[in-house]
Amino acid sequence: MLGLLLYGMIAATFGTLLPMLSTRFHLTPEQSGYIAFAQAIGLTIASIAAGPLLDNKGAKTTYLAGLLLVAAALLALPESHGALQITGCMFVLGLGGSTVVTASNTLISDVGEKRRASVLNFSHIFFGLGGLLTPLLVANLLHGEEMLLCYVVLVLAAIVFAVDATTRMPPPSHERSFSIAEARGLKGKPLLILLTAFVFLYVACELGFWTWLPKELMAQGIPEKTALNILSLGFALGMMSGRLAGSRILAKYSAHRVSLTCSALMLLAMLASLRNTDATAAAISVFCAGLAMGPVFPSSIAMTGDAFPRMTGTCIGLVSTAGYAGMAASSWLIGLLAGNNDKRLAEALLVLPVFAAAMVFLMILLGPMLRKQQGRLAAIAG
Repeated sequence: MLGLLLYGMIAATFGTLLPMLSTRFHLTPEQSGYIAFAQAIGLTIASIAAGPLLDNKGAKTTYLAGLLLVAAALLALPESHGALQITGCMFVLGLGGSTVVTASNTLISDVGEKRRASVLNFSHIFFGLGGLLTPLLVANLLHGEEMLLCYVVLVLAAIVFAVDATTRMPPPSHERSFSIAEARGLKGKPLLILLTAFVFLYVACELGFWTWLPKELMAQGIPEKTALNILSLGFALGMMSGRLAGSRILAKYSAHRVSLTCSALMLLAMLASLRNTDATAAAISVFCAGLAMGPVFPSSIAMTGDAFPRMTGTCIGLVSTAGYAGMAASSWLIGLLAGNNDKRLAEALLVLPVFAAAMVFLMILLGPMLRKQQGRLAAIAG
């Protein structure tokens, strides 16, 4: 839970600091897009490496390695003097954050195996809490001293390190250890490909909002403090509420059905969120977007764990990697479309509802495939 709380703060850090960084270093949206792209590349690299590391070295080693990378980035970021240094710090922060969250998702998935989707949704409330606290702190307590946020997150990382270092965790599950030959022969590869594509699109949408929403709202004339509070008490609170509701809903309905419904609602809510000049209307639509997004990622991890009980860490790592690749693609594309003009961010962010529409299509395709895979697993178990 603490790992997810920490990752929630990490995920919201760049978007929260972006208005200040843009002013201090005269960053254009295109430059900001490249910085977010670098963070996403770090997330992607660590995510693909974390799965085999989990299977072979265990959760504790993986956690502690990720936390050390997070600490190094947070110490260096306040000392940065330009876009290049910020880019390097965000790359390392991506490496560490991805390692921590992949370890957290896999550990929780294994511990809550019988109610995987419900447990993952409840656990990811802590991710939403981290995302809520980050812009809330900067807008209301650290305004004018935004870089102090790095030290706040660093203190939490130190607490998580101390807890993880003294907590017993499951040993490496070598029977699930990564093997290229076994991966090639994995049953249900088309299903895994579609799950990775779905998460690619979803994470592009979610982290696109975390990164760009305050700047987009400010471009529409909403003050910075109000924009950060909308990110916190709108989007992050909506995600927390969605995951709390999802933990109950998923006790009755399948992860697939919930993901399909939420994807359709995401599409509508994101369309309503963009180009809002009224702060109240923006807050309501952004809250609805977060509410719809809340259950999607934990449900995706649950579907992956249920469909692939062998090599679970590697499969979850691959799915998570696809998500961060989606973030990299959307960060680059949004920055490129916006160019040097903040006013064009609203148009550039329209790529996110397009991604949500594609998510609906993929989830329709996934339904029969998931049922077929569960039938195959039941026959093997029987």
